[in-house]
Amino acid sequence: MTVRKAWIVATAAVGAGGAFMMVLVVGVYIVAGNMVNGVGGGTKSLAKGAVPAAYSAIVQKWGNLCSAINPALLAAQLYQESGFNPRAQSAAAAQGIAQFIPGTWATHGIDGDGDGDRDVWDPNDAIPSAASYDCQLASYVKDVPGDITKNMLAAYNAGAYAVIKYGGVPPYSETRNYVKTITTLEESFAAPVSRVDPSEQAAGAIYFAQKKLGTPYLWGGNGTADQGGRFDCSGLTKAAYESVGITLPRVANDQYNAGPHPKRSELLPGDLVFFSTDPGNSRAIHHVGIYVGGGYMIDAPYTGAVIRFDPIDTAEYFGATRVTEDGAKALPTNV
Repeated sequence: MTVRKAWIVATAAVGAGGAFMMVLVVGVYIVAGNMVNGVGGGTKSLAKGAVPAAYSAIVQKWGNLCSAINPALLAAQLYQESGFNPRAQSAAAAQGIAQFIPGTWATHGIDGDGDGDRDVWDPNDAIPSAASYDCQLASYVKDVPGDITKNMLAAYNAGAYAVIKYGGVPPYSETRNYVKTITTLEESFAAPVSRVDPSEQAAGAIYFAQKKLGTPYLWGGNGTADQGGRFDCSGLTKAAYESVGITLPRVANDQYNAGPHPKRSELLPGDLVFFSTDPGNSRAIHHVGIYVGGGYMIDAPYTGAVIRFDPIDTAEYFGATRVTEDGAKALPTNV
């Protein structure tokens, strides 16, 4: 049980597509051997649009409150807790975007925006309070051996006493899973400071999607026999990665957080590419495809169309995700 809340536990293209795809898939591994480090340094900044624009500045600011946290880590916690929903409420009475239970809020809630009140439902108070609470926990376990951030997260989940008692992250499977989940999700909210490693499963995911070229689109389609093997956009990407042992969430905007986010210039075959009418909010993503190289993706576009190759460079291009197994496993199921 956590301290803050109860923890519950295109048909004509198909023929030519084969040779085209082979070159692209081989390219995944050629490029992998020629990665060059990018510019890094400093605290982790947020990936483009990963946090809704309404909360991005406050997460960036308060995520630097102490050395045990950073903006991407704070974003990961908020996403895990509520999916950035300021009106979220759990069966255990946890409230708001940061999911404080009333007793913890009474002790640790702060007036983050200086308007004279402490409102658990107001992200301008709740997000600063989450950062402040993290830093308070970090101060409790600052003398414990090991990584201060992991010890802080363990204290959040199991209590500071348990971290002190065991001299680090306690041997509770729930606590260890929580620490791994948040530190993994952190990578999907951080702007990469170097080239992102290619996915080992990318070629298999593309191979699966390629075999579906020409299949009619079906809203809500998961490719099951009763649906005639048809897919919608996120149903296709989910099935493609499931074919190589990675389970993604069902909807596109949650799939965005299944790994780090390469720049447009750094895309590799197998990356998921996303589209949104709101360039500042990953929660508004409405379409996803699998990048195959050369500025094209395989996608299930819309009712009346078939799974096909489409260009990715449209006005609604949002960004990309390099799916990782750990990243997919870390995604919450209740956002």
